[in-house]
Amino acid sequence: MPFNTNATFLSHLKSIYPSTGISNASNPWYIVTAVAFNASNEPQAVPEVFDYVLAEAGQEREERLLLARKFRDALFKAGLTSGYSKTINSLAALHEVMPPELRDTTMLRDKTTSIQDHEGNGRAFFRETYGDTADSVQTLLDTIYPDMGYFSNTIGYGYTYGFTDILSPLETSYVLVASLIASDTPRQINWHLHGARRNGATLEEVKAVRQIAIEAASAAGVKWKDVVPEVKDS
Repeated sequence: MPFNTNATFLSHLKSIYPSTGISNASNPWYIVTAVAFNASNEPQAVPEVFDYVLAEAGQEREERLLLARKFRDALFKAGLTSGYSKTINSLAALHEVMPPELRDTTMLRDKTTSIQDHEGNGRAFFRETYGDTADSVQTLLDTIYPDMGYFSNTIGYGYTYGFTDILSPLETSYVLVASLIASDTPRQINWHLHGARRNGATLEEVKAVRQIAIEAASAAGVKWKDVVPEVKDS
């Protein structure tokens, strides 16, 4: 059954992330929340988050366009972990409320980039995210299905996650954490909680992202089989 978000709840989620005293754009709560709703199969909640954040944004077109693109690219990146059927539905719901001047009509990723370049860039980003566990995780992917290992490097970490013109590597880690929490996959949650730390998050920030994702997904009706993994200090 669809649920209703409200300004009070969204304001609460926003408040969980540590204040930086800079601009609203530096608080990624809306990325985490939108992705958690998407992965929880509540696409109609995504435009509600967007409308809330857009109302708080400035009137500069570039700022508003970047915000819109962050929503779209976060949903696109979440598709590999939560399913592209959910991403399509969320993007469609978002498109319905998107002001015409904030829509994209051409690709943002460079479609002339070779698959070899995607693979090389993907391997580099994979290693940055997984650190000293990169070799063991890559070996696992290659062992269980070689196509999975190749896909992860080229399409996953190369073409999809490795595009950081809109979402930073850290914001991309937050997308993965939120999507995986709402999808209830503990092994990968652990991987990417650590990945967020490697990509620059403080312990307090990762704990906040975990909490935002849990509360958003819980509001959307997600039930976990076990406790969501905690953030480990390192």
